[in-house]
Amino acid sequence: MAEEFLALQKQGTWHLEPPPPNAQVLGCKWTFHKKFNADGSIARFKARLVAQGNQQAHGIDYAETFSPVAKIPTIRVLFTVALFHSWTVQQWDVSNAFLHGQLNDTVYMNQPWWFTDENYPNHVCRLLKSIYGLRQAPRQWYTMFTNHLLKLGFDYSKADPSLLTLHRDKTRIFLLVYVDDILVTSNDDKAISSVLMELQSKFNMKDLGPAHHFLGIKIQKHSDKYFLSQSSYAESILSSVNLNNCNPLSNPSCTKLPDQMPDDAILSDPTTYRRVTGSLQYLTLTRPDITHAVNVLAQHLHDPTPQHSYLLKRLLRYIKGTVKLGLPILPGPLTLSTYSDADWAGDPNTRKSTTGHCTFLDNTLISWTVKKQNTVARSSTESEYRALAAATADTI
Repeated sequence: MAEEFLALQKQGTWHLEPPPPNAQVLGCKWTFHKKFNADGSIARFKARLVAQGNQQAHGIDYAETFSPVAKIPTIRVLFTVALFHSWTVQQWDVSNAFLHGQLNDTVYMNQPWWFTDENYPNHVCRLLKSIYGLRQAPRQWYTMFTNHLLKLGFDYSKADPSLLTLHRDKTRIFLLVYVDDILVTSNDDKAISSVLMELQSKFNMKDLGPAHHFLGIKIQKHSDKYFLSQSSYAESILSSVNLNNCNPLSNPSCTKLPDQMPDDAILSDPTTYRRVTGSLQYLTLTRPDITHAVNVLAQHLHDPTPQHSYLLKRLLRYIKGTVKLGLPILPGPLTLSTYSDADWAGDPNTRKSTTGHCTFLDNTLISWTVKKQNTVARSSTESEYRALAAATADTI
């Protein structure tokens, strides 16, 4: 807590003022959590001061809030391109990222618990910079950071505004921003070091070396490929429903259900069903083999039945047997190809079709989607055209 408070003071996050009459004063609270290494071990304990942004009112102490984050396919493309050119992918981290954003709105907050100024106990903090918990904090940080990169000569990618590129003479740098986690690769290591020094003069930034753990994804570099996996995350899902020692299955789903559904005391609870299914959606970032099964389960979050609990348990047993699987990033020419398909009227209740498409950069799978179509297709040809249109939009 003392380290966090000291960081806030160094950034000049606020100054104390008497509380103005009729002004909205936000509360604040301390949050505590553990940060983990890729192998699941504890890296450090962290305390963070968070403003209670749920008390903010639109038009009074905040306006725009949207902030883009990197698309997951862009991350896979970045690794594929780096592997093709034999470049190293570096990872940077920004400490207290949101504290760097300048506030354009007038926002007041109570002094943090345990750190009240003895000389001015009744004063409040007028925030000069954004702080975690404010609704506009992500937008302010992204705007400030990318504006600084633009001054260094970077440009936004047309396909993904979180990817910034620099082309100067023969130097090429690709920099990907996901809030405060950054991936960067280049054909010139000296150019990367120069950009890092420029950023460190402005932000509290650390060089974590070659990318090894990003957004909960373990990144393993082999001689001729990368391997992306979430085995620790998969094991934590199994542990949360006491299926660490279950018998594995060889298929994530089934086409024929038993006449009598076995009752499961844990997974039949709707809250647990929703929580586990939501967790599995994040696991699909490196597991395209379970995407369709998770899509089927996610369609029944509002009212899961014993049939869906049975299918969820089957999927978890499949994950138990394939916990070490992941997504390989393979070398090869950067040829883009997309495949699409449709399951016409696959839903017997609504008669809606299911779209499926996947995109490869040579041998590397970089994007895939399984989604029920919004309208009922009147023929298999119509459903195929809808799937093709969705695939084309994704490819572009």
